[in-house]
Amino acid sequence: MRLVEIFGANVRRVRLQRKMTLEALAAEADLAYSYMGGIERGQRNPSLSVVERIAQVLETDPQTLMLERSRD
Repeated sequence: MRLVEIFGANVRRVRLQRKMTLEALAAEADLAYSYMGGIERGQRNPSLSVVERIAQVLETDPQTLMLERSRD
C-alpha cells in the first residue's frame, strides 16, 4: 500500500473513532470537503503542513497517521 493510501485510511479510522464527520474534520482543519475526501481515499498527496493540521484536529501525532497497521 502506498503512503498516501495508508495516511488516508488512518485519517478515516481515527476520524470515525472520534465520531467526527468528514465535513467537521475538513472545517476544523480549514480544508475543502472534497480535498479532505480525496485525502481519505488516498487520491490526494497532502503537504506536511496539511498533515500536521489534520493530526492536530484529530488529537494525534502525525507519525501515527503514517504507520501501516498490521492486518490481524
